[in-house]
Amino acid sequence: MQDEHFKQQVYDTFNYLHAHPELSWEEVNTNQFMKEQLEKAGCTVRTFSDCTGVIADFGNPANGNPVVAIRADMDALWQEVDGKFQANHSCGHDAHMTMVLGVVWKLTKDPSIKDKVTVRFIFQPAEEVGDGALRMVEKGAVDDVDYLFGIHLRPVQEAPDGYATPAIIHGAASSIECDIIGDDAHGARPHLTSNAIEVGTHIVNAINAIHLDPTVPHSVKVTKFHAGGKSTNIIPGQASLAFDLRAQTNQHMKMLKEKVYETLEATEQLFQSKIKITDDYGIPAAEVAPEAKEITRQAISNILGPDHTMDPLMTPGGDDFHFYTIKRPELKATMIGLGCDLKPGLHHPHMTFNREALFNGIDIITEIVQVLAKKGEN
Repeated sequence: MQDEHFKQQVYDTFNYLHAHPELSWEEVNTNQFMKEQLEKAGCTVRTFSDCTGVIADFGNPANGNPVVAIRADMDALWQEVDGKFQANHSCGHDAHMTMVLGVVWKLTKDPSIKDKVTVRFIFQPAEEVGDGALRMVEKGAVDDVDYLFGIHLRPVQEAPDGYATPAIIHGAASSIECDIIGDDAHGARPHLTSNAIEVGTHIVNAINAIHLDPTVPHSVKVTKFHAGGKSTNIIPGQASLAFDLRAQTNQHMKMLKEKVYETLEATEQLFQSKIKITDDYGIPAAEVAPEAKEITRQAISNILGPDHTMDPLMTPGGDDFHFYTIKRPELKATMIGLGCDLKPGLHHPHMTFNREALFNGIDIITEIVQVLAKKGEN
């Protein structure tokens, strides 16, 4: 049973955060709110003059005890809601922040925990654009961290209400954009240029012919192809294309990207055209530490029961959380997936979930800290 005052505090916090969404790198008011709440709870807080993001320590990381980091993402999406474009928390980040603050409040009721383990709270900006985690790594958020845990609401298609998984196995996602650069020509003189539409069509067909090991989920497809203008008697010399790449493993993503680059280089030679890469960005697939996964499995089992503890969940979605382990391979990390009757799906403008599940998330993360505190005693 949850204390009624605590329950109201959690609901009020969620309602406030849900009603005040802010976009990536614009989480100024959210940042200030988190800073104030963490300072009130007795945490040592760091913020930054050049970006949003809050790092707070409950305990002293210099005392030699294990350092356990809990990460929550802060930003909202920009999407159309009932005919109006606006910032909107439809990915659950308002819930993630609420749950991690709930853990802060629970831990303050047991100050002795600081003698066994230091807990670091990372309120991270800009997850939706995929580079907030990288900035927090630059700011030293995980430099002295031993364990790192995240949490994410899961849709009903992946996890039933009242269940949780100790690991979300996200895939890698990348976006490559390129320009075909050439000169226009008169429609009556096709021999004077390379038709960018023909060049681009060759690329589309070659991309569709890329095949890797079919036992590992992956895909690559063209998601943008712009060429030509209003005048239909001009052969366009220029075009822009974009490719979306997905792979369940980082190794497969590396191979996919190599194939795309080989395709573009071969097309350049075939048509004697210049192709310039204008953007190449992505987020990595999950690298889950077995020890962190087992600690999380134990915590979920202790809170929800063994029958409500799911196996690791493989999903084609992505999260920049996994940059932490890519940049700091020594980190023991995993992300909890929380079942919460989330409908109709993540990123839907009217996404809803069972608010009672917030307390399952709070209790699971608190239990992880308790398990690690006991581990530190031995």
